[in-house]
Amino acid sequence: MTVPQPRGLAVAADWFGSAAEALPDDDRSVLIGRVWDPAADGPSPVIVRDGEVIDISHRFATVRDTCELPDPAATVAGLDGPRLGDFGEILANTGAASPDRTRPWLLAPVDLQALKAAGVTFPVSLIERVIEERARGDLAVAADIRHRMSADIGADLDSLTPGSAEAERLKNLLVGEGIWSQYLEVGIGPDAEIFTKGQILSAVGTAVPVGVLAASTWNNPEPEVTLVVQSSGRIVGATLGNDVNLRDVEGRSALLLPLAKDNNASCALGPLIRLFDERFGLEQVRELEVRLDVRGVDGFQLEAVSEMTRMSRDPVALVRQLIGPHHHYPDGAVLMLGTMFAPIQDRDRPGEGFTHKVDDVVRISCPALGTLVNRVRHAERCEPWTFGVRDLMANLGKRGLL
Repeated sequence: MTVPQPRGLAVAADWFGSAAEALPDDDRSVLIGRVWDPAADGPSPVIVRDGEVIDISHRFATVRDTCELPDPAATVAGLDGPRLGDFGEILANTGAASPDRTRPWLLAPVDLQALKAAGVTFPVSLIERVIEERARGDLAVAADIRHRMSADIGADLDSLTPGSAEAERLKNLLVGEGIWSQYLEVGIGPDAEIFTKGQILSAVGTAVPVGVLAASTWNNPEPEVTLVVQSSGRIVGATLGNDVNLRDVEGRSALLLPLAKDNNASCALGPLIRLFDERFGLEQVRELEVRLDVRGVDGFQLEAVSEMTRMSRDPVALVRQLIGPHHHYPDGAVLMLGTMFAPIQDRDRPGEGFTHKVDDVVRISCPALGTLVNRVRHAERCEPWTFGVRDLMANLGKRGLL
């Protein structure tokens, strides 16, 4: 077994931001997460309260156990335990060029939950997926299709309810014009696209690299609100996510979605889970604005906003398609809700749009959930994922937590 290391980089010490940026702006937020605790030689669930990181593994061995409680926020709010350190110090150690292996570092805030994602949930991203399919990785062709598609159907999609009679009429129109697509099917049809983003325990957290395949020449971040869902289907919290996507790969064939989406360090979540309580719940999630900021060492900067109010499918409707009598997740799941981010800003040459470069710093933020920060590396060069479910169970057993 190889111990997962804090995946720090030899860059400026503050590239990952401060604790104030990482945490929600509401100091009464109920926050849970995970750290690697060298003293325990394994991961521990924690709560973050008043800037302190508190180990709750003596009560709940996994984050999954906490999230399955009848009222996770109320239970967690009253817990206490050993102090592992100041959140800012642990964050700094996580992103340090030479992390101190004797001190804790942050992990992705989920453990045994399935890692799932919904696609094509915003009209803008729907158009981009159709473009990917038709351009087949050719950026010049994509620019021409984008112009024509936006002119033809963009306005029609903004207020359309998927699966409605109006959606069916638009589908018939587009089929008649020869521009129907499998992406339009999941965008405006009755069934959502919900896929496996990564394997259990494979997600990375904040202040560490995210990975894109070295062979990919057209890829992008996808800033998304991510729901934490109990095995019963009840939504109990939210966090931020980066559903890293290889556009050239998916554009070649939708059957390559697993290759486009599930690679080493390609799923980032965090920094923490904000549990639902009387101050924060689904009503607030539906109103969130998620900001994206990408900065490259070449001086390139991209800023965008993803407005949850522009989703074509309600979060609850997506969760019902994920979990129900048709499909069960006994350890719960996290569900990325999709993005309206359309990465079309030219980076190198006019008409070629955006793609990542190594060492891009990606910030995904909203005041209610904090900021998730990652630096882009080739997936093949990111720290290998080696700590799996068997390792977790062995560690918890050794600690007497099972």
